[in-house]
Amino acid sequence: MATFRRGEISASAAAETLGLGRTRFYEVYSDYLRAAARHQEAGWSPGCSGGDHSSDWPKGVEALLRHLLSSKPPAPYRFVASEVLRRLSFQIDPATVRRWALANQLAHPLPPPRRSPAALRRWQCLKLGALWQLDATPHRWFPGDRKLYPLLDLLDDCTRICTGAKIYHGEDLSAYLDFLPAAFAEHGLPLELYVDCHSLFFPQRPDALTQLGAALQFYGISLRYARTPQAKGKIERQHLYWQGRLPAIFAAEAIASPEKANSLLNELRRHRNAREIHREIGHTPDAAAAKARREKRCVLRPMPKCPWWPYVWSVRSQIQVGPDGRVPAGSQRIRVELAPGSRLYHCQHPDGSISFLAHPPKAGERPALILHISNR
Repeated sequence: MATFRRGEISASAAAETLGLGRTRFYEVYSDYLRAAARHQEAGWSPGCSGGDHSSDWPKGVEALLRHLLSSKPPAPYRFVASEVLRRLSFQIDPATVRRWALANQLAHPLPPPRRSPAALRRWQCLKLGALWQLDATPHRWFPGDRKLYPLLDLLDDCTRICTGAKIYHGEDLSAYLDFLPAAFAEHGLPLELYVDCHSLFFPQRPDALTQLGAALQFYGISLRYARTPQAKGKIERQHLYWQGRLPAIFAAEAIASPEKANSLLNELRRHRNAREIHREIGHTPDAAAAKARREKRCVLRPMPKCPWWPYVWSVRSQIQVGPDGRVPAGSQRIRVELAPGSRLYHCQHPDGSISFLAHPPKAGERPALILHISNR
């Protein structure tokens, strides 16, 4: 150290002589200079080397890494680290996963570097539940299946909590009527949904409502429209999050249908909310939500105990009793105790069951159920 301090050898030569890397050499040299400042350099000696102080991996970690990194497509390193935490409650850094993959010939190319951050950060709501972003992303989620299945995605704008994520066979009214009430039952009712101009949300007449818009309005939820995908950047980034992870884990676990995928997807969604730190807010979404509640920045409303709930979230159409006193119910015609020509409302529920109502949902009245046909 004294020789290097006098400038007689270079840093590279000194580090090589001591068998240290340049970073570690300068750390030791800084400690030497602190001792010299106290006139104690003659008796100075370096401390023990940093060494490898990492704990041994629990049983099953290497097998899980091999399983996920061997899938086609391979799981991203960050997702592998997340799965180790979720399944084995063991925290591991994504860089450590990559080093292990390189040492075991399981490495895959890193994604292209992200573009530079925007000069102006997009706005976000200050209150939990003030605005939820809603969108669908079609993708080839399953190995060997070229069909594009839509994933419905829901995100709280303030805390980044993923309030819902589910894969469906098609993006239609029935899918949204199944997806939204489940999210509302779990998290509560928001004030607004941020959506695009899909015909399910945006009516042809400005003074009208679509059936989905009317269902939301019945419970005091309004729609805000985004004219471009870039306007909903948060939900678009969440789409990329799922697209980078789900195909790999579905391939690794031999999952090939939405019915089997959604159970695992729900576990991944809750793990993401509870354990993964969001890079934009610096906290886990659940921690951000807890902070918002402590600071009284929460406007979520609990799911109402409303008798209309199952009928509001159904595909409704007005029908007429036929001359034979029957009404259509799927592929059959069912007799009802109403006069021929009477009008009633056919409700197709997301679970496949059917109800017949005397009148559509009205606040302050109770449903007049004429007949219910279960799907079981």
